[in-house]
Amino acid sequence: MTLRKEPDSDWWVAKDEETDVASQGKSRAEALEMLDEAVALHHGEIGHEPTDEELRELGIDPETARTQSDELPDVLQ
Repeated sequence: MTLRKEPDSDWWVAKDEETDVASQGKSRAEALEMLDEAVALHHGEIGHEPTDEELRELGIDPETARTQSDELPDVLQ
């Protein structure tokens, strides 16, 4: 794991080298806490697939969301 303060910034960046997951925070402790959560999400230890109701609350049609391709848009590839 690496932990560094961004030059000319108040942000700390923590990175888990094994998973290549990174996160940031306004303090060392916050960056490490956020990294713990990000790694747990990466491993599927926390979080869940959104329910249809949660998608609707966000203004997303569940049927449309579930039929979308898993491919990244060209701009993100």
